[in-house]
Amino acid sequence: MIRVLHKNSLARSLWARNSCSKLFVGGLSYDTNETVLKNAFEKYGEIIEVRVIAHHVSGKSRGYGFVRFTSDASAKVAFKEMHSKVLDGRNIRVEFACKNS
Repeated sequence: MIRVLHKNSLARSLWARNSCSKLFVGGLSYDTNETVLKNAFEKYGEIIEVRVIAHHVSGKSRGYGFVRFTSDASAKVAFKEMHSKVLDGRNIRVEFACKNS
């Protein structure tokens, strides 16, 4: 199961999490694909995986996705730099997505 941390405070989000290199990205344009998402985040570090979640029948984006980095440090920088930024004309929300222990 994946737990998405929803915190109002950047400092609290960083303090409250354990080791985590996976980010949840919400508020995506329905036109944003995995290539666009990867291009937006890859400047912050090496990426292992990018997924835009799509409806299983129609194949259309559900407006959110995940980016997994090779390191926690890269994810932390990407979180700081990309949260509330505009991507494909939409303000995106970035949060840490960590597995429960």
